[in-house]
Amino acid sequence: MKQIFVWGVLLVAMQIPLSVDAAPIKVITTTEDLAAITREIGGDRVQVDFIAKGVQDPHFIEAKPSYMLKLSRAKLFVQVGLGLEAEWIPSLLMGARNVKILRGRNGHVDASEGVALLEVPRERIDRSAGDVHGQGNPHYWLDPLNGKQIARNIAAGLKRIDPEGKEQYDQNVIQFSRRLDAAMARWSEAMKPFKEKKVITYHNSWPYFLRRFGLMAVGYVEPKPGIPPSSSHLIQLIERIKEEKVKIIIVEPYFNSKTPQFVARKSGAKVVVLPPSVSKATGMTDYFQLFDHIVATLTTALE
Repeated sequence: MKQIFVWGVLLVAMQIPLSVDAAPIKVITTTEDLAAITREIGGDRVQVDFIAKGVQDPHFIEAKPSYMLKLSRAKLFVQVGLGLEAEWIPSLLMGARNVKILRGRNGHVDASEGVALLEVPRERIDRSAGDVHGQGNPHYWLDPLNGKQIARNIAAGLKRIDPEGKEQYDQNVIQFSRRLDAAMARWSEAMKPFKEKKVITYHNSWPYFLRRFGLMAVGYVEPKPGIPPSSSHLIQLIERIKEEKVKIIIVEPYFNSKTPQFVARKSGAKVVVLPPSVSKATGMTDYFQLFDHIVATLTTALE
């Protein structure tokens, strides 16, 4: 009887590590976009959370202790990179004290790796140029086909910390890429009539999307990224909209629409509020829903 009891204790002890190992891998991403793609690739092997909501400006997020706690427990950390999160991620990582997710470690993923970047400065820049990123424009997820490279980068990170899931991660990347190709055919067909149409954007968030679908930004409400417009800049912008016959001004939902609305009234253009990110708050919970919404909104506004 004693021997049976001992064997029972041993079996229970042996099972404890198994249940821990079987627990989903905790992944923290900086944005909801990256969280959505991580769920596509990780499937039931991951538990994903994020820091910046899709309805927030990802450049400026408050470094809360609750975010540090999330990062302290993460096995994998995924960020947009290119300086997008430079104002808040360093302090969060320092507070988290989780060396496994620091840059250069197995638990860190920079989703921008391998992406063909736009607007990489050729000369040294300083603050007089506004909020210009020295490695290139960081809004690369707004080209849907860049989603493939983002997915591959996330899969590589997952395989480093969970090699047993390699086959599942690789298969999920293939399936995600095929779905993107099919969706791209649909989005491209819808946007085809509007090729070479001219638009104004509030912030320079859209070059990847515009290039992919053949639209052209001929001006910005901000004279330089992150710099509020002066009266003289707005006058020039209004005149340009009239000269170029621009129909829409694209504004992200987290920017104040007062100035764009003023420009619209004076120029005859229309303000189009366009979310640049996946967001549970707006009902767009995956990468495909985001672009379905963007394309549907733009095709209606540009008709």
